[in-house]
Amino acid sequence: MIKIGEIQDLKIVKRTDFGVYLGDETEKVLLPRKQVPEDAVIGDSVTVFIYRDSQDRLVATTREPMLVLGQVARLEVKDTGKIGAFLDWGLEKDLFLPFKEQTYKVRPGDDCLVALYVDKSGRLCATMNVYKYLKGTTQYRRGDIVSGTAYQYIEKFGMYVAVDDMYQGLIPKKECYGVLNVGDKLTGLRVTNVTADGRLELAVREVGYLQRDDDAAKILETIEEFDGVLPFSDKASPEVIKRELGMSKASFKRAVGKLLKEGKIELSETSIRLK
Repeated sequence: MIKIGEIQDLKIVKRTDFGVYLGDETEKVLLPRKQVPEDAVIGDSVTVFIYRDSQDRLVATTREPMLVLGQVARLEVKDTGKIGAFLDWGLEKDLFLPFKEQTYKVRPGDDCLVALYVDKSGRLCATMNVYKYLKGTTQYRRGDIVSGTAYQYIEKFGMYVAVDDMYQGLIPKKECYGVLNVGDKLTGLRVTNVTADGRLELAVREVGYLQRDDDAAKILETIEEFDGVLPFSDKASPEVIKRELGMSKASFKRAVGKLLKEGKIELSETSIRLK
């Protein structure tokens, strides 16, 4: 059976001036002459990928695409148009990414994480909605450091991450500190939990005293940006602290306490000043 979007081994059943036909008596697909292996004869098996050409005809190619059905990959945007974007996936015909399948607007030169699917008309297209194409994993344990691509943010849950661009990961909303954008390549993520089905819960922050040191350095840097006086104290709202410093109020208070003990700052009801 000839399967679009997959790599298959098919037999040569007929030769013509413009190529060979692969398949069997009931189903055939053309492999263009320029891609037919030298000395190939009827009955030989050829490894090919099946897709549709620029004229929407089913065709075989010996080129290996960067993406097949069931996989997720980062592809470069070659061009954009009125109906969507076109991605380089290693074949003569670029891969179409419809506007409705984009989770954010892409531009030529961007890399975007996509999966491959067959649309209602039987054509191969790309989608940035990759959640259902990602897998669980037993490869990682709590405390491991991983990297991945942020692909979707849901206010109720947090930032969804494709770990290694293939495994399901989530940075819970309470852990979404700093600037995190959909499409970002994230590194240094810490695994905080592995669920029974292999999904990874992640944090962007270090543990314990390591993170406290980083937070303290961030506070000092921010105070300097405000000419030596931070216009709020540890009594500020969590929203203000997160907006200005990208950390939780609890983390802020721990780091402020550290700086006070070290004698680096002075704390008042409404501000924090460098000593």
